[in-house]
Amino acid sequence: MIEIKHISKSFKETQVLYDISTNFEEGKVNLIIGQSGSGKTVLLKSIVGLHDVDEGNVFFHGRNFTQMDNMERKGIRKEIGMVFQGSALFDSVNLEQNVMFPLKMFAEMSEEEARERANFCLKRVQVVDKNHLFPAEISGGMKKRVAIARAIALNPKYLFCDEPNSGLDPRTSIVIDNLIKEIITEYNITCVINTHDMNSVMEIGEKIVFINQGRNWWEGNQSEIWNNDNEEFNDFLFTSELTKQIRKSMI
Repeated sequence: MIEIKHISKSFKETQVLYDISTNFEEGKVNLIIGQSGSGKTVLLKSIVGLHDVDEGNVFFHGRNFTQMDNMERKGIRKEIGMVFQGSALFDSVNLEQNVMFPLKMFAEMSEEEARERANFCLKRVQVVDKNHLFPAEISGGMKKRVAIARAIALNPKYLFCDEPNSGLDPRTSIVIDNLIKEIITEYNITCVINTHDMNSVMEIGEKIVFINQGRNWWEGNQSEIWNNDNEEFNDFLFTSELTKQIRKSMI
């Protein structure tokens, strides 16, 4: 379990997060949702230590990540996989070398062992016989697959995804959602996804945290969405055509 306790974060005079507390459940798909500018990306990056928080603490299975020094954090970072919004692949190296990157940084492996592991991960995300290609030579959907392969290369306990469906068409988004769900189920990974894709919420979300104006406004599971009485959450939720259609079918 990942526990978030009273997290606040400002950039100069602008406060972005206000006293956020929640937990993300082990072995499940946990979603952070909210409008653009709500603070959900800042929250995600604060959890993994890309931003230092002003107040509060983050615990990974009872270990206080916030209070650790860089050397102590390195041990937990080996347990974390990260999929960035733009995939963040290195343009100057091929797909195989992209996936090998965290293995070279954190794993005690020979070159051959790292290559074998990288190719296993590429095959797991259904990128086959393309390890020699460069990021500029593949589609946006395939870039996301390679980013996921790189994120799982170290057999992480925790997988964080920042807008994994950004820039993808609806059909490819569903494929990426299903792939993430398959992988976290197969390897019992605790997954936290930052998204505004309501299809992701309805299809793979198990724990849902709604961030509004930098605050934890609502949280619950899929079955609780339809019976909530949170005005701000409903305003956000039912602007989606998908959720409008689902709600109409339930009436």
